[in-house]
Amino acid sequence: MTQPHRSKVPGTKYVYDPADRREVPGQYGKVKLFCGSSYPDLGREVAEHLGVELSGRDINKFPNENIFVRLHRSARGQDVYLIQGMTSPVNDNIMELLITIDTLKRDSAGRITVVIPYFAYGRSDKKDQPRVPITARLLADMIQVAGADRYVTVDLHAGQIQGFFSVPGDVLSAFHLLGDYFIEKNLSNAVVVTADLGFAKKGRNYAAKINVPLAFVEKRRRSNLGISEVVTVIGDVEGKDVILVDDECDTGGSISNAVRAVKEHGANDVYVAFTHAVLSGNAVDTLGVLPVKEFVTTNTLPIPAKKLALLPNMTVLSIAPLLGEVIIRAHEGRSVGELFNE
Repeated sequence: MTQPHRSKVPGTKYVYDPADRREVPGQYGKVKLFCGSSYPDLGREVAEHLGVELSGRDINKFPNENIFVRLHRSARGQDVYLIQGMTSPVNDNIMELLITIDTLKRDSAGRITVVIPYFAYGRSDKKDQPRVPITARLLADMIQVAGADRYVTVDLHAGQIQGFFSVPGDVLSAFHLLGDYFIEKNLSNAVVVTADLGFAKKGRNYAAKINVPLAFVEKRRRSNLGISEVVTVIGDVEGKDVILVDDECDTGGSISNAVRAVKEHGANDVYVAFTHAVLSGNAVDTLGVLPVKEFVTTNTLPIPAKKLALLPNMTVLSIAPLLGEVIIRAHEGRSVGELFNE
């Protein structure tokens, strides 16, 4: 597991030095990397960063919709990392994740770490109404019961979801990856704007990193209709290039309202940055008509080529180097926080 030269690991503050790599096997044997059916491209990128081959497996779905998983070779005693997300179709991929974990556990894997770039049901993190579930907690319980020893994920919708797990894990962020991208653009008269007040703290971090002012879009959600309504923009955006930030884009409704709001308040060019490109329903059509110069996101969710073709102004940054470096450090028993000077 080596890299050819000294360079900064994208998405971190860490400058890789070949002399730092210890090449230690760890107490769980060698790294064995598996990838579920939802992330073939990301799996190959992470494998390339690690300098290992993806381990073979068969994943079949029978006519009765039952999922069957079979490993090509034994994972006994190995340090296994399984990359599988909760992408569309969400519930099928969750079941595939759980069944694959169980397969690895019954094959006597030394340690099983699930790498879940996007954690679904993140909005169901509390009882905010009578007679409703906390599905994010249910998912955490199922992952642990299936046999996972650790987890790695990126930009949870709500930080408290970490507390739903009783096994250790690493919750990463695409903050540095996206922030560095805009630093390189060197926008001379920019302002960071959060799509809602709930993202204010993270928005402040973006503004501090890029060294620009901060503004907010205030919105209210009409709960009986499930529709968000923009109220106003707090802060000065007139004549400035706006970097609108959020954690994810689902249907595109909130981002659409925010873009229109900053434009109405005199914004110049608008850039939209978010970690997770969920893009459900008619999101691509909604985003495609917006006066946005560039959308910037990551590959925590695979974006179908058909959708990308309809959004030619979308830039997708890869989190593979970040995930690969975290896997190396977890395997070798090294600090992950060092990647971010923490």
